[in-house]
Amino acid sequence: MTSAIRQDGAPALVDARITRIETIPLKVELERPATGSTLKLTHRCTIVTRVHTDTGVVGECFNGNDDELQPAIIRLIHDELEPLLKGRRVAAIDDAWAATRRATEPFLRDRRVALRAQACVDSALHDAVGKLAGLPLHLLWGGARERVPVVALGGYYRQSGDLEALADEVAELKAFGIHGLKLKLGGKTPAEDALRAQTVRRAGGDGFVLACDANQGWSREEALEFVRRTRDLNLAWFEEPCRWDNDRADMAVVRTVGGVPVAAGQSELSRFGCRDLLVAGAIDICNFDASWGGGPTEWRRVAMLASAFNVSVMQHLEPQIGLMMSAGVVNGRYAEVMLPWRDPFFYKLIANQPERPFVDGYYTLPTAPGWGMSFDPEYLEFARRK
Repeated sequence: MTSAIRQDGAPALVDARITRIETIPLKVELERPATGSTLKLTHRCTIVTRVHTDTGVVGECFNGNDDELQPAIIRLIHDELEPLLKGRRVAAIDDAWAATRRATEPFLRDRRVALRAQACVDSALHDAVGKLAGLPLHLLWGGARERVPVVALGGYYRQSGDLEALADEVAELKAFGIHGLKLKLGGKTPAEDALRAQTVRRAGGDGFVLACDANQGWSREEALEFVRRTRDLNLAWFEEPCRWDNDRADMAVVRTVGGVPVAAGQSELSRFGCRDLLVAGAIDICNFDASWGGGPTEWRRVAMLASAFNVSVMQHLEPQIGLMMSAGVVNGRYAEVMLPWRDPFFYKLIANQPERPFVDGYYTLPTAPGWGMSFDPEYLEFARRK
């Protein structure tokens, strides 16, 4: 697709303007609960955001958000952000980001709402810019990769037959073309969870990527015990091993003493929080979440910060944006995905999803402009939150 042209012959991207913003909340029930150390999820929720322009081009994206926050996020988008953005240039993304950032300033309300509202709009704006330029976003950002290695988030706790289920899940992942698992743990003792990690390694083999995610479930001592027990498993990384209240200092110790790469960043709300993780020497991988922290614009700033510390980056979940974002920076690492039962939107909402999305552990990036995806209207209506 070539870039859009205005009637007067000028490229539309130069002066395209925002006319209105549309939001559609979606919610579907998962086939089974997803249970980790500090979480239990029964539904998958997302918000489709569309930025309409005076060229007729519509930028759209969907960003995952908590069930209870959806209504407040949508109200804030329409009550505060949309009036600020109407008439602004689509291409002036940094200016739009700075304008919408003001919504995060009131300290008596939940800042997560404003940050996620900002992320929804920012994600759709990037899609509009890509469509107006006629380029997929990773190429527009300067990335040359055609495919990205993927790791699946999984290994949730089961009430019975947990170890057998883990071995079965690894087999399912490999048959699905995914050759890596980020294993949920931290909800049991280090000895019990080390056994779970050993089960995955045996089932996957030496070439299978194994990472572990404790979701801030352990003390520093417990995290170090787990590292000692899994020293021979060749962990790709150990994510959020320590409880939130002293995690920067504790993760720095786990990283230094334990000798395993440490990942964190999804629990930070801005590049400044990620900066502090970097300065503390706490992480080898930063997995800041663009959908929770202000959008791809902020994520890319985090990536540039991380590159100054020789730290690699990933997007926390949300492969509809994470795949291209990882490919669009030089220090991008894996992209996180999930199986269809855990992420129905990625597989069912995206109408032009390949029949076999993953081959030999990789996802081939779309070549259509923007985020490269179109939506299935029937599934959109099915999942629309009533």
